[in-house]
Amino acid sequence: MQINLTGRHVEITTALREYVDSKFAKLERHFDHINNVHVILNVEKLKQIAEAKLHLNGGEVFAVSEDENMYAAIDQLIDKLDRQVIKHKEKISRH
Repeated sequence: MQINLTGRHVEITTALREYVDSKFAKLERHFDHINNVHVILNVEKLKQIAEAKLHLNGGEVFAVSEDENMYAAIDQLIDKLDRQVIKHKEKISRH
């Protein structure tokens, strides 16, 4: 799985990159057909926004999350993506 990490108005530190990598590794345990991930971390005044688009076998998944804390926004993003990936996996297995 290739992870592209982009920062808008925020510097992508090593700690942030490692945090994102570890969280997406957990996602990959649920569904191992994730080809490519594009994560955008954005700061707008007091809002920390994390968004991601996952390219899966058979489709795409997109989610956005915002919080006052970037790490919390990433956690919420992973939770949203996890639910969507599981739903996608169930949809594929029914066919």
